[in-house]
Amino acid sequence: MNLSAQDHQTFFTCDTDFLRPSDTVMQKAWRERNPPARIKAAYQALELNNDCATAYVLLAEEEATTIVDAERLFRQALKAGETIYRRSQQCQHQSPQHEAQLRRDTNVLVYIKRRLAMCARKLGRIREAVKIMRDLMKEFPPLTMLNIHENLLESLLELQAYADVQAVLAKYDDISLPKSAAICYTAALLKTRTVSDKFSPETASRRGLSTAEINAVEAIHRAVEFNPHVPKYLLEMKSLILPPEHILKRGDSEAIAYAFFHLQHWKRIEGALNLLQCTWEGTFRMIPYPLEKGHLFYPYPSCTETADRELLPPFHHVSVYPKKELPFFIHFTAGLCSSTAMIALLTHQFPEIMGVFAKAVLGFLCLQPAPSVFEENTQDLKSEALGLSSG
Repeated sequence: MNLSAQDHQTFFTCDTDFLRPSDTVMQKAWRERNPPARIKAAYQALELNNDCATAYVLLAEEEATTIVDAERLFRQALKAGETIYRRSQQCQHQSPQHEAQLRRDTNVLVYIKRRLAMCARKLGRIREAVKIMRDLMKEFPPLTMLNIHENLLESLLELQAYADVQAVLAKYDDISLPKSAAICYTAALLKTRTVSDKFSPETASRRGLSTAEINAVEAIHRAVEFNPHVPKYLLEMKSLILPPEHILKRGDSEAIAYAFFHLQHWKRIEGALNLLQCTWEGTFRMIPYPLEKGHLFYPYPSCTETADRELLPPFHHVSVYPKKELPFFIHFTAGLCSSTAMIALLTHQFPEIMGVFAKAVLGFLCLQPAPSVFEENTQDLKSEALGLSSG
């Protein structure tokens, strides 16, 4: 709730809210932590102004119980938001306050349209969702913080429009732009798609990997380096849960959200999961110390586990970065060196005591009394006697 309140205040409030009574009420509503009180404040804002778009947004997200109800409220919010946005456009050059209002009203309008696109996607109207997202990306290209392109990638994958997916990746999978699991794993999926149906580990070990297979494997390694938690969910080695409302890039929460929505796309491509299963663990041989030095990305952040524990429910076992297991020889050598160093230190500090101890140990190991000839003869006689009695 704290993270949501921060996001809402960032997108939906500005310094001039006091000029509109309904926005003043909504500013208090976004800061409220009690859901019933937030809903009550939204209705109060609508009583003051029936065109309060943010009030409809709050009701759609927190009071609506079905996607159909949420879509109906978002359509009302869109109608109100477009009216306010046009007014702000006309007044934007009058003062800095009016410019701030326009930025806020732009954020509200984009947020509403994106939510309507997601409602259409959930209700099966995928082409309509794709059109809304494309229009948003053309009309408001700077607003990449809403990750509309990631929603567009998932919708295009559902349509199996792989050429369009590649076109989106060509624009957003750029070295200067922030990455995500959706971008990295979608790029890997497209390269895997060209070779996965004919891939066989036995055949590849005999003849080696082709150029296309090498590209697919490198794309998988790149994706795993960015977020190493995704493969276990895609391969169903860990159980999926509902994704949280907020996610952390490169963390377990992002992996859950990606796998929850994209697992079906990996299953749809024949052999894709098989190629992933055969190659993903090879990433950790390339970056044996990921917390200190990365390969294609910055070193893996050590704080993700703590943040994911706050974002994910208590019953979920949070995935952590796989630790590289050292061979037995290294453990043995380390133990031997430590023991030698300890003995040398004790010998230097207490030479007389260590000398006595060494003599005692050597005497115990090397000077054990050998059995006498009389004892050997006695044993032989006993053996012969037993042999005669049994005969």
